Amino acid sequence: MKYRYLTFDCYGTLIDWKTGIEGGLRAALGGIKLGGDELLAAYVEAEKAEEVTYKKYREVLYRTTLSMSDALGVGVSDAAARDFAASVPSWPAFPDTAEFLHHLGQKRCKRYILSNVDNDILEETVKRNRLEIDGFVTAEEVGSYKPNEGHWVEFLRRTGADKSEVLHVAQSVYHDIIPAQHLGIDSAWVNRYSEPLPPGASPLIISDSLQHLADML
Repeated sequence: MKYRYLTFDCYGTLIDWKTGIEGGLRAALGGIKLGGDELLAAYVEAEKAEEVTYKKYREVLYRTTLSMSDALGVGVSDAAARDFAASVPSWPAFPDTAEFLHHLGQKRCKRYILSNVDNDILEETVKRNRLEIDGFVTAEEVGSYKPNEGHWVEFLRRTGADKSEVLHVAQSVYHDIIPAQHLGIDSAWVNRYSEPLPPGASPLIISDSLQHLADML
């Protein structure tokens, strides 16, 4: 394999955030009439607005839930909004995640997660899903959210990796593929939801799953 390091977005790439978000929001808000895709799209935009200035990710999730409540005209209690914020570690991993990470370890490839969450949330996610990784960089550590480039800058500083040794693997074009591209880091777009490639994005590899990505690598 050409790459010594594979870096990953976590939620949406390794963890099924669509299932987690939809289930969590429907439990918190109740009575939502939006379909799954519409609900996720509305959530992504509401969360993006909260991440313009840095605050702990639990607070981002809490405020996003309140924002969604206002926008949809559906009531939510303070406790329910905070329960949603605490639900992230219970979101399920995709079926191919653990095997793919294990396979990379056997190939002596270093595996790092670059995630827009707090340390304790990611640590619990890794523990619950028994994810084999070699390290991570979180928004809590760098004080900013992707697509800001702080995660990659900190990863390169910690590891001493050369950009040519790194492949970034992610589902989100906005949060991951575009900033990696701007930094001159190769990327693999895991297009799990069969979305069109947005203009301006040019991932080196496009795959519909980690399982197929393993075959391509």
